[in-house]
Amino acid sequence: MLSADSEIQIVAEAKTGIEAVEMAERLRPDIVTMDVHMPELDGLQATERIMASAPCPILIVSSQARDADISLSLDATRAGALLVLPKPEGPRSALFEGEKRHLLSMVKALSRVKVVRRRGSAERPAESSGKRTTPAQNWAASTSGGSRPRALANLVAIGSSTGGPAALRDMIMELPRDFPAPILVVQHIARGFVQGLARWLGSDAGLAVKVAVDGEIARGGTMYIATDGKHLEVRKDAQGLFRIALTTSAPVGTFRPSVTRLFESAAAAAGSQLIAVIMTGMGDDGVAGLSAVKSRGGLVIAQDEASSVIYGMPREAVRASVVDRILALPDIAPCLMQLT
Repeated sequence: MLSADSEIQIVAEAKTGIEAVEMAERLRPDIVTMDVHMPELDGLQATERIMASAPCPILIVSSQARDADISLSLDATRAGALLVLPKPEGPRSALFEGEKRHLLSMVKALSRVKVVRRRGSAERPAESSGKRTTPAQNWAASTSGGSRPRALANLVAIGSSTGGPAALRDMIMELPRDFPAPILVVQHIARGFVQGLARWLGSDAGLAVKVAVDGEIARGGTMYIATDGKHLEVRKDAQGLFRIALTTSAPVGTFRPSVTRLFESAAAAAGSQLIAVIMTGMGDDGVAGLSAVKSRGGLVIAQDEASSVIYGMPREAVRASVVDRILALPDIAPCLMQLT
């Protein structure tokens, strides 16, 4: 598939993880496609070594058959890999052409991403020389007229894409088990990986993490992940409880689930008591939904450029003037704790 594309040149093929590291150091490719199971070094170990010695974009191409493979693949994103995709099915599959197009488009797009010699989610950007305000001060300052702090938030909605799993993992590790507000998440990820993502996120976290179920009540202390092929929405029922709705309405752009649909429904349900967070990722999904959040008085947080793997979705939100606060990844969890 790769060699048949006129815009892609394969400069080397590694048979082992050690060969992959050596070739990356010697050839400095624009991108590496990485399996998770290889002799001598697995995909996680090879990713760690490449990102330490010859950083370049790494795309993990993994089987989605086993949870262990998904967990290993997602661990590689914390080590610096940009994205995980499933191995395409064979040419006889009805899904083959679509998977082929997606793989080729991601290889081309990610090859242009600038990466650095670090684990981006583990490092806090350098502090600016200007005076910083606390999240609570920011919340009070964002009230209309600035005279009266609004009520604390009771719902959090998050949208993320490329780089999102690692960012979500780092954020959730800082939230306590008794975090009072439900957290709803749309994370763009390959079909078949959602259950594995939820288990991976919740494996060491205080919060419970689960794939959202249609009709269930969204409760504090729990993060709900959008499932494959359905929009994640939320309604307020007659008792004033937040109730999850999974819908098959038309995709927003090319996305279902869509961050925009989550933000729009959350804004309608929670109004000024909503915090919407837009995190690392390519494209602009979610930006249109943030207009609804702002119109109903909710607070919008965008991840900053320095801590984003890809500063796409947050950048478009900033450009659209729908962001209240721009925060480094390590500052998002403390902010959420103070404002809920």
